[in-house]
Amino acid sequence: MKEPDMTQPLVFILNGPNLNMLGVREPHLYGTQTLADLDFFCAEEAEKLGLAVDCRQSNHEGDLVDWIQESHAKADAILLNAAAYARTSMAIQSAVRAVSTPIIEIHITNIYTKESYRPRSLLSYVADGIICGFGFDTYRIGLQAVHHRTTSKN
Repeated sequence: MKEPDMTQPLVFILNGPNLNMLGVREPHLYGTQTLADLDFFCAEEAEKLGLAVDCRQSNHEGDLVDWIQESHAKADAILLNAAAYARTSMAIQSAVRAVSTPIIEIHITNIYTKESYRPRSLLSYVADGIICGFGFDTYRIGLQAVHHRTTSKN
């Protein structure tokens, strides 16, 4: 992936645990495309919209917290797919509250149709918006939302 163009609004695309297993993990739910495919897809979509992206993935909660905090000084927005951490991490929720960066919670699948024993997303309480259930298009819709928000400010 090419380096972000710093003259364009920068979007951090942060992916949490197990998203490195895209293409292998439950393909009936998540499809057969890989994380590399997703990163490429996001870079192409961002370029069409005049946005720059910095795509990152970690299975470690602290990395996501660090990147959210980093966004405060570097990014214009975050698309955050915290995966299972969305439902369990008070640390990530607190990091989202701590920064002024607009944050859109995203998920490839519709998290509201999953098993009833799963708790509600903690991020849904603090995110600026939530998009889920549209596969990779969830990211496209998120980038479109960021584009709309960043261009409507000017």
